[in-house]
Amino acid sequence: QVQLVESGGGLVQAGGSLRLSCAASGRTFSSLAMGWFRQAPGKEREFVTAISSSGSNTYYADSVEGRFTISRDNAENTVYLQMNSLKPEDTAIYYCAAVIAYYRNTYYVRRYEYNYWGQGTQVTVSS
Repeated sequence: QVQLVESGGGLVQAGGSLRLSCAASGRTFSSLAMGWFRQAPGKEREFVTAISSSGSNTYYADSVEGRFTISRDNAENTVYLQMNSLKPEDTAIYYCAAVIAYYRNTYYVRRYEYNYWGQGTQVTVSS
């Protein structure tokens, strides 16, 4: 079993930055591919970004490409989401997700591919 705990959410003005963290426990972190998803009120949970277990490969949704950066520290069992140039439409609950990766350089973009989820952290961007 894998436990995921997100932190770092909050209220920020448009154009500002936030860094989310997701601490993992319960399994060797380097065996997990990780992802971030978000869910705005009244909308479905959507993919934001993903990173392979090796950290060598990443992928971003078009809506965040160039503004958000995913990274991981396997020594700290933590994945990060650096969010810059935030927009009001980025307001959502952000969820960290994990899946046991059979290939070290593979990332996953679909919700159903992930087995483990955090409880979410609220990000609110004011205009």
